[in-house]
Amino acid sequence: MPAQDQLDAFYMARAIYLAKKGLYTTDPNPRVGCVLVKDGRIIGEGWHKQAGLPHAEVEALNNTTEDTNGATAYVTLEPCSHHGRTPPCCETLVKAGIKRVVAAMQDPNPKVSGNGFACLKAAGIEVSCGVLEEDARVLNRGFIMRMTENRPFVRSKLAMSLDGRTAMASGESQWITSPEARADVHRLRAESSAILTGINTVLADDPSLTARIDKEVVQPIRVVLDSHLQIPTNAKMLGLTGRTIILTCKQSNAVCPELVEGHKDKLQKLQNVGAEVYQLPEKQGRLDLAEVMKFLAGQEINEVLVEAGAVLNGALLAENLMDEWVIYMAAKILGDQGRGLFHLPGLDKLSGSKEMKFKDVRRVGQDIKIIGALR
Repeated sequence: MPAQDQLDAFYMARAIYLAKKGLYTTDPNPRVGCVLVKDGRIIGEGWHKQAGLPHAEVEALNNTTEDTNGATAYVTLEPCSHHGRTPPCCETLVKAGIKRVVAAMQDPNPKVSGNGFACLKAAGIEVSCGVLEEDARVLNRGFIMRMTENRPFVRSKLAMSLDGRTAMASGESQWITSPEARADVHRLRAESSAILTGINTVLADDPSLTARIDKEVVQPIRVVLDSHLQIPTNAKMLGLTGRTIILTCKQSNAVCPELVEGHKDKLQKLQNVGAEVYQLPEKQGRLDLAEVMKFLAGQEINEVLVEAGAVLNGALLAENLMDEWVIYMAAKILGDQGRGLFHLPGLDKLSGSKEMKFKDVRRVGQDIKIIGALR
């Protein structure tokens, strides 16, 4: 690798490290880091901390120790070129006298994509792109997916026994896994824009769905799929700060006007206790999951963590709407009457089985953590 390429990779690795500092706080914006280098020395660095606050490039410029004229800016994402909550970063870099910009990747946002680079080149600034691109893409895979596919990145957290059971037949499941694994789950929650669950889980466990970690975190939005609006108005999550979204099916009065009227009354009561209730199209009597994902993208949700039972996990798997699974496997045996991970009633032949590839396997406390995706 040529000397300049090695230096570019070195400084970009530092910029990606800085971008990760915004892992729990930048939603709905991407995580971005910036390093300013002059005469072989870092003279300033910064990262985007929260939506509405300065972008990484501005943070780095504000933290410089000397004149930036002639410096190189290493940034993990193409500098923005549009007026949003903050001014365009490409114009700020031009005014600062930056002579070269090295970016990990082009911004997938249609408002920006390529325009930031064009602005810089028009001002006579040398532009390079693609340094440690894969690392940068992983860091913002949810933002990229929302911008390019109009849906969030979706992963499911599952805790199971050695024999593949998530709970006893009675529903008892606390706790299958170790305290270390449960702490790891809270970090997953903190990384996520939203936590998605189904009404059966709410009725069985009355979860809070909050991220409890010892770092600053923007709490994920709580999303409940509740096709027939069964959620109690005193559910624990409805009394918490932050957003709780309840998605239910659109009701038709063609068959039973009384049922529709009761639906409207329940909807109003939920709104009175702080819930946001939205009616989406149905599919075979349940919420259309593809429409759910489009809706969540419209809410600027980048990453969804699913914490649900076998029915919802099975439905998402069947419709190929799951991008990744995080499975914690405990060295316990729950027996053949225990509950499984996925409800897939139409799967009765080995030829139709779903095959997963392992992306990572490691030990967490006394448990095994497996990260996988469909082949």
